Amino acid sequence: MENSLNEETSNFCSIIKNIIGKDVVDSKIDFEQFQVMVPAKRIYDVLTILHSNSSFCFDQLMDITAIDYPDLSPRFEIVYLLLSTSTNKRLIVKIKVDEGELVRSCENIYKSANWSEREIWDMFGIFFSGHPDLRRLLTDYGFEGHPLRKDFPLTGRVQVKYDVDQNRVVYEPVKLIQEYRDFDFLSPWETSFSENENNKDSESDQN
Repeated sequence: MENSLNEETSNFCSIIKNIIGKDVVDSKIDFEQFQVMVPAKRIYDVLTILHSNSSFCFDQLMDITAIDYPDLSPRFEIVYLLLSTSTNKRLIVKIKVDEGELVRSCENIYKSANWSEREIWDMFGIFFSGHPDLRRLLTDYGFEGHPLRKDFPLTGRVQVKYDVDQNRVVYEPVKLIQEYRDFDFLSPWETSFSENENNKDSESDQN
């Protein structure tokens, strides 16, 4: 059974490599999922080929996400999760892009890419050229920065509150009520309980 699954996976990988051809920069199987790395400038053409291929028609884009590696160059990795509903096969396509590099939108291939690309632009600051409506999706109007970048401050840069005097929502510099504290994650209740048990044991020994 295991040999047949390995053979099926191997055949699938070979077919995908033949379909994409020279655009495959790297490939691997991780957790029984086949992954391919392609050049960022070729991502639109690769997705078009995979979407229209007769052997494995990857007609569903399940999600697009991004990963920030601030110490690497290129800095960002964009991950496309594809599904073929006719064969029930999944494929992960990855590209690497640097800060300020444009990525061509695949919204006219997969309509579900619309919000995913907006979210990546909002959270990571990766710009998708050709997107019909590349606005922020999760943060507020006028928000500065991109929260899922590793260099974005944990406290944020501004805080939001409702000002009664101005009768509106206002932005102001972050004001922490207290300083950061280090927690050792030990429960004081467990400590008290163990001390009480020890006291009871010592009292019983004395009696």
